[in-house]
Amino acid sequence: MRLVIADDHALFRDGLRSLLEAHGFDVVAEAGNGREAVAAARAHQPDVVLMDISMPVMTGLDATRIISADLPDVRVVMLTASDSDSDLFEAIRSGAAGYLSKDLEAQQFVSLLDGVTRGEPAISPEVARKMLGELARPTASSIAEESYGLTERERDVLELLVSGVTSNRDLADRLFVSENTIKFHLRNILDKLHLSSRAQVIAFAMQHRLVDGTG
Repeated sequence: MRLVIADDHALFRDGLRSLLEAHGFDVVAEAGNGREAVAAARAHQPDVVLMDISMPVMTGLDATRIISADLPDVRVVMLTASDSDSDLFEAIRSGAAGYLSKDLEAQQFVSLLDGVTRGEPAISPEVARKMLGELARPTASSIAEESYGLTERERDVLELLVSGVTSNRDLADRLFVSENTIKFHLRNILDKLHLSSRAQVIAFAMQHRLVDGTG
């Protein structure tokens, strides 16, 4: 996997580069702000850009919007050191394929990142739980009455995604089906919700209370 690291702290970039290269990733460029991140993505066409949210000159969110629009094959995974996840849904809406905390353990970080190339959202169970907590606040309507045409099995897949089970293998094991069957259900979910990534599906399901257990 070819990556660009975008963060305004040089020491963090150095540490992250060492970790990634030790696990066989190819770091093709670094950027200290959002504008440099966009330029690096255009120049190198990496598989993934690891994007800090808060950067000078141009924010990570703004850079993500540009990269997602101009370079749809380049996936962006947001990085944050803050406990506040107020930017989470905006990051996903901007086209991010994941949202990871900088305090993740190295092996968990690498595992989630490795799944991005397989179309799996890089969202840790801890971040998923924070999302659930934010969305568990009382509202006028809890679970959406509209089902968006999802079948019962597609809703089962959706519930597992929201709970933090995101890999095809884990989903297949939980539902006692093949990975190809999971891929089929996921494609149907994306088509029915008019979304382009699993990360967007998770954010959409939580915002619209599409599954039980979100409130």
